[in-house]
Amino acid sequence: MKPLNIVIFGAPGSGKGTQSELLIRQFGLNHISTGDVLRKEIADKTVLGSIAKSHINKGELVPDNLIIDMLAKVLDNQPPGAGVIFDGFPRTLEQGKALNEMLAARNTELSIVINLTVAEEELIHRLLKRGEISGRSDDNLETITARLNVYKSQTSPLVDFYQREGKLVEVAANGRSIEEIYADVERAIDSILA
Repeated sequence: MKPLNIVIFGAPGSGKGTQSELLIRQFGLNHISTGDVLRKEIADKTVLGSIAKSHINKGELVPDNLIIDMLAKVLDNQPPGAGVIFDGFPRTLEQGKALNEMLAARNTELSIVINLTVAEEELIHRLLKRGEISGRSDDNLETITARLNVYKSQTSPLVDFYQREGKLVEVAANGRSIEEIYADVERAIDSILA
């Protein structure tokens, strides 16, 4: 059976991490979260971490070449499993194309792309609340607004890209419980596994 390789994306605060955790538990997937990888690089005070931190603090995306090289290394070090869920990657059209090439070079491909859709007011509310709870310095109104603007301009083209490839499934994640959202995500995956 081919590995189940999933991209889950949506604006910051759309619930990618939460849905990823549920998918990992259910399908035994390896998890590659750009956010986690970047936070580790920052915490370890690596050169990549300091470059990444300067971009993140301004609400900008980390340059593609740094992310792609870093993820290729992480992908090659994953334990064998049922597949991989990419959480927070790709974020740009170039990253989407690079991911296809990275997987093709390893004789595999994406199985499905799940796009979690949430209204902007809801995203801002969620991120401000997350900032209060977690103390994440990038969850403040100014940075959140910048991140959402970057998302709209740079990440939205991925929707069209994956739609053309026939991989995209949109899941409404606004004003619904985690369980309701996950039920839709699970149905979408079951339909490609059937």
